[in-house]
Amino acid sequence: MKEPYIADLAKYENQAITGFFAVASKQVRSKRDGSRYFSLTFADRTGQMEARMWETAEAGEFADGDVVKVRGQVCRYKEFLQLNVERIRKAERSEFDLSDYVPHTDRNIDELWAELDGYVESFSELHLKALLRSFLDDPEIATAFREAPAAKSMHHAWIGGLLEHVVSLLGIADLAAKHYRVHRDLLLTGAILHDIGKLQELRWGSNFDYTIEGQLLGHITIGVALIDRKIAALPGFPSSLRVLVEHLVLSHHGKYEFGSPKLPMIPEAILLHYLDDMDAKMQTLHSEFARNVTAGRGAGDVTEWLRSLERPLLNTMPFLDKEQDKEQH
Repeated sequence: MKEPYIADLAKYENQAITGFFAVASKQVRSKRDGSRYFSLTFADRTGQMEARMWETAEAGEFADGDVVKVRGQVCRYKEFLQLNVERIRKAERSEFDLSDYVPHTDRNIDELWAELDGYVESFSELHLKALLRSFLDDPEIATAFREAPAAKSMHHAWIGGLLEHVVSLLGIADLAAKHYRVHRDLLLTGAILHDIGKLQELRWGSNFDYTIEGQLLGHITIGVALIDRKIAALPGFPSSLRVLVEHLVLSHHGKYEFGSPKLPMIPEAILLHYLDDMDAKMQTLHSEFARNVTAGRGAGDVTEWLRSLERPLLNTMPFLDKEQDKEQH
């Protein structure tokens, strides 16, 4: 069994460890004196951690995506845990189990896919239903959709993460469509297709990274191109629906500074942006609460500073349970 996992490293602060980690990224940088050092990101199924190796002479040959054996010191830099690497080498295949390095959704993939399929089958707008069936019935797309992470390192960054995110988003979008009396099938189409370009933007194996296409074009551009190709093969697809579907994808990041080519200009696009952002943030909260417990803190204790949200967090219900226990005793 692998030991330690990244989620456990807080227990080893200011201690030396030896362990196996996947290399999520490797960059060669220069010190002020001109000598080189490695800026690294290590990963396993429990998360990611920044690392530095100041003396590169002690390093064997290794690259992004490799699993490596590492010896180093767990320390803290600007409030964040970091590993100062002393020695590193590429691990032999017999030394590790790949399942230790690839985080995976806790949900059953077949059940998630059945939920997604059920939403599509509930559509009354037949053109949108046909468009979605052209994606879900495509074997290559379906295989990738069942596996893809939703991001490289942010929310739902695990195998099956994109499917999990989409199904979660469909649940709240369905409720929101009824509450705000918007075009339900159009909103749900946006929920399913808003990140469809990530199937080609990202690659996944022992780590998650961007493809060349993903780096140069991004998932929004890729997604619109995929939708265009599918619509071109559907006779009689209304041009008005095409424009609205593509607008949902183009505007779902909400703001220009967030990489959105267009601002949301229809009710369904505004809803999609905020629901998508909310689902991502709530998943981040739950992940941090789970990490808090894994790190040895109480479920009702404040977490460490979370960089992506620029604040620490508190899990309300365990906190109230703990306070009530105090009052009763």
